[in-house]
Amino acid sequence: MKYRNLGTTGEQLSALGLGCMGMSFAYGPTDDKESLATLEKALDLGINFWDTADMYANGANEELISKILVPNRDKVFIATKFGFRFKDGVAGPSSAKGTYFDGSPAWMKVAVEKSLKRLKIDTIDLYYAHRVDPNIPIEETVGAMADLVREGKVRYLGLSETSATSLRKAHAVHPIAALQSEYSLLTRDVENGILQTTRELGISLIPYSPLARGLVTNTLDVATLAADDFRRTLPRYQQENIANNNRLVVEFAALASSKDCTPAQLALAWVLAQGEDIIPIPGTKKRKYLEENVAAINVNLTSADLTAINELIKRYPIVGERYSEEAMKMVNH
Repeated sequence: MKYRNLGTTGEQLSALGLGCMGMSFAYGPTDDKESLATLEKALDLGINFWDTADMYANGANEELISKILVPNRDKVFIATKFGFRFKDGVAGPSSAKGTYFDGSPAWMKVAVEKSLKRLKIDTIDLYYAHRVDPNIPIEETVGAMADLVREGKVRYLGLSETSATSLRKAHAVHPIAALQSEYSLLTRDVENGILQTTRELGISLIPYSPLARGLVTNTLDVATLAADDFRRTLPRYQQENIANNNRLVVEFAALASSKDCTPAQLALAWVLAQGEDIIPIPGTKKRKYLEENVAAINVNLTSADLTAINELIKRYPIVGERYSEEAMKMVNH
């Protein structure tokens, strides 16, 4: 395993982290036994950076992780998030009916205690606000989060899907160690000022969905997705868009073959090549995919490779937004 610095904190995190959401939520049937084995395998592979959130299956993901986290506390840098709430008490995607975002200090104080209890730990290594509350100044949210650092309940602060302007305002209140945003070959919104801002401020970018939720792997058949797989609701997976997008991933797979790697490995290698301050967290709930992902660390891309990949993306620009219209409203541009 190779390691990268978390912002200016001095913390060394595995160059690839592990997104744990799918073990409990959003991507069809779950298998706790295999998920726990995947977490154990992550430790064997040197993956010390695990990512979860309180909204993933209404806290069930945090509870699942705790089974491996607690006996291996010194080996894992754990990140979790707060803010999404469900009026009907049932967890679902950010676009689910009844979902809203609460970045208030009052809710944060409740949420952090719940996360600590579910994770069965005394201190969260990295605590994110999952979005920016449009009704509360970001300075107020981060000011309250900073109190958690002083109280010893949290070590470092992060934000997710935040604009450059909001990031600057937050960082002025308390150092922000990480910004988690979607970033992949097919989702490059952060290149329009946000990535430049993280670099100016010394903040690590933590890309989630670096494999574009499986789209870039050339192994995904939308028709076979489980009925409750939330990708069925995403514009990129709709019938009118999938034909174009499939042309892109088929050619990308051919490019990967020429590099003697899988499309997933090539896609992750591309993200890793964008800078040492970038630590992607591909999600998986199976050991075989975890092992495949980790091998991406050893895929070396030349400038010619990067040019070829960018030319391919230009030839087949991705069609369809990354979230539903309702969910995009929660993204702080």
